[in-house]
Amino acid sequence: MPSATLRGPRARVYACIDPRVFTSAFIFLLFVSAAISGYAASIRGVVTDASGAKVTGATVALLSNGTIVGSGASTVDGSFQILTGMTGRFFLVTNAKGFRQLETPVFYAGRMDNIERNMVLEPEWVRESIVVTATGTPTPQPQTSAATNVLGQLDLGLRSDMASALRLMPGTAVVQSGQRGSQSSLFIRGGDSDDNKILVDGVDVGDLGGRFDLGPHSTTGLESAEVYRGTNSDLYGAGAASGVVSLTTPRGTTNFPSLMFQGDAGNFNTSREQLELAGAHNKLDYLGAFSWLQTSNALPMDEYHVATTAGNFGWQPSGTTQIRATVHYGVAATGVPNAWDFYHVTDHATQKDQDLYLSGSIDNQTTADFHNLLRYGATRKREQFSLWEQRGSGYFDAFNDSLGDQVTITGANGYSVTGRAVLDYAQTYPYQYQLASNRDQLIYQGDYRFTPHLSALIGFHFEDERGVENVPSYATHDATGRTNYDYLAAVHGDFKNRLFYTLGGSLEHYSEFGVATSPRAGLTFYALRPRNGIFSGTRILFNYGDAVREPGLTDEFGSLYRFLALNKDQTIAQQLHIGPLAAPATRTYEGGMEQSFLGQRLLFRASYFHNEFGKQIEYVGGRLLPKLIPNLTPDQQQTLIAALGFYYQNDYPLTVNTEAFRAQGIESTVESGIGRNLFLRGGYTYLDAVVQHSFDGDNEALASGFAPTYNGIPIGAISPLQGARPFRRPPHTGFFTATYAQRKWTGAFTAAFASRSDDSTYLEYADANGLNSLLLPNRNLDHGFAKLDLGGSYQLLTWLGIYAQGENLTGNQHIAPIGYPSLPMNFRAGLRMQFGKGSTR
Repeated sequence: MPSATLRGPRARVYACIDPRVFTSAFIFLLFVSAAISGYAASIRGVVTDASGAKVTGATVALLSNGTIVGSGASTVDGSFQILTGMTGRFFLVTNAKGFRQLETPVFYAGRMDNIERNMVLEPEWVRESIVVTATGTPTPQPQTSAATNVLGQLDLGLRSDMASALRLMPGTAVVQSGQRGSQSSLFIRGGDSDDNKILVDGVDVGDLGGRFDLGPHSTTGLESAEVYRGTNSDLYGAGAASGVVSLTTPRGTTNFPSLMFQGDAGNFNTSREQLELAGAHNKLDYLGAFSWLQTSNALPMDEYHVATTAGNFGWQPSGTTQIRATVHYGVAATGVPNAWDFYHVTDHATQKDQDLYLSGSIDNQTTADFHNLLRYGATRKREQFSLWEQRGSGYFDAFNDSLGDQVTITGANGYSVTGRAVLDYAQTYPYQYQLASNRDQLIYQGDYRFTPHLSALIGFHFEDERGVENVPSYATHDATGRTNYDYLAAVHGDFKNRLFYTLGGSLEHYSEFGVATSPRAGLTFYALRPRNGIFSGTRILFNYGDAVREPGLTDEFGSLYRFLALNKDQTIAQQLHIGPLAAPATRTYEGGMEQSFLGQRLLFRASYFHNEFGKQIEYVGGRLLPKLIPNLTPDQQQTLIAALGFYYQNDYPLTVNTEAFRAQGIESTVESGIGRNLFLRGGYTYLDAVVQHSFDGDNEALASGFAPTYNGIPIGAISPLQGARPFRRPPHTGFFTATYAQRKWTGAFTAAFASRSDDSTYLEYADANGLNSLLLPNRNLDHGFAKLDLGGSYQLLTWLGIYAQGENLTGNQHIAPIGYPSLPMNFRAGLRMQFGKGSTR
């Protein structure tokens, strides 16, 4: 019997199988199918395009060990069936005219097993991925109304961290406060950086309250990143207020142990080594990876290193049940030189992180229509900051605070100041700060397909959270425990493969804020079905959703309620009707369209979004708090003043739910392919965000007539003033990517753009005289930037390849916020070696 064997490196780029091989194998198998059918496994399914339309005449091949062992063709209703008398690990390859060749993940099939694998084909020229975050179950993008994109292996393969990769998404802004390894925050559609739910293999890996620092996290052991933009608390609980980032770990696929080593070196004393062992045998698949990266960066005392370990182990006792465990463990340490441009002296400080993420799941296809998933997840995060000594240029002010050098600070708005800023305050050294977040999760999700056009999902999430904030220098130790429950339900369906809808909601019970509900609805309608022609498909979409976020650890520990409850008499809080922090809330509306051109060779998407962020948490100065609490009598105000004591006298801040802002904008992308190998994608987002309510200390000063100003221009020193834009969210962002892939060559050119954004120097009462002379107007203080990257690889031999990656090719120093010079042009080049025998699958 003719056979086709796929060979090559594990780059997941395979040659198309000759259709004549399918034909020969199909005729031969007709004669032997009757003999083996009594003992055969059955692999069946339906072939559709991304809109749900049936595809007739698609050739489907069943492969084991890289060799065709069965084949078939889809009938008029799109269905196919392949019988095999073999047991083991298989995958399907599907070809159809006008569509890209599709491969399924590897699966196990035993004798007499009935396996269902539906095939959704992409147009040959554009990318329409299968996504999960939009509906909770794998769904083609065009059948969802949500804004969801996927970064794949070509986007992540040559990068060492996620920060630059996530800039290649519409509606996102990544802010990295320094160079490689420094604190990095993700802002989605104008929301705060802790409004995002970050998942690794379905497990929430953020700190308690949603904060997630991208800086110390490596791409080792990550296969793809799915980014959902919009509220999604109905599926993922509190925290998914602006978006969801779902990261997945690759699986072993080769039928032999495959060992891969890659090592590279570059400027700034940078080196990176990675070792990966993966494979599969019968019912078991396995993958283990370890990497080490170190660099000096371009500033003194800014060395960075990170070690990452990842594993993925799966066992399929039958074709319908899968047990899987994954692990990610990262240990990172980086210097924290502070804002070099403000001092020209670096701090002697370090930031260390230890992050452990565990996932264990049982996945069962109970019947052809009923699917169940049970998952346990554990997150253990440790963070330690140490400022080892007081540094400065040798001059100390009257308070014995140390100062930096004389500098001139110039903002992107053209304003500048000259002076000396306080570098380190007089205190006992070393100063240390420690934060720990622990979370155990139990997740159940079941989905049932009533008809091919209607399915439902139910789920339950349980979380046991423990958090600690420890400041040994001040002898403070705060701890908290939280128990959270989510109940969720949703339906997803369509009407004649033209109107697709998602309706869902959740009931959330959180220890910190009580009970909340989060409904969500989405509709998408094909006004013009996909077809050939200049206008080859028109889709209209609409989304609505509510979401909430759990207060963070520092929010809880620094709240007015906790201060009164722990440090004073809790009856004062009760008398003044001051309760625990409420859940910050989000409401979003979105409407848009998608248009295909030239027989789906060109795809354009555009949408308008409007987000309202209410009950946001901010730090309010102690002197303003008695005026802020509504309906207090003069006697009650005096009671609160007395209770605040030192906090009132020195105007120290505490957290309350007093801020609100809105963010609206237009998000657009365009993508197209040129041939089978070159893919182009670009996007632009306009963001109009404004603070609607704010009662922080800066506004108090403004109302009292002694606000920080710059030649009469009011300044928000620590947070934006009412009517201004939220900090570090540029109104204009964009990106462009061009990726090329064939058997030996791969290449990727990417560019990320951002306009100027509002910010502060944060140097309030921090000049040599204890005044505000080093503050600058907030508007357009941060520089706009263009970050250009280029990378590629070449396969010299079947076991040896070379690769290189260059970032920030123009040497832009203003990608980071004001005060923090960005890492200049940097590059790495190295070798990739792979050892093993047999097929690549």
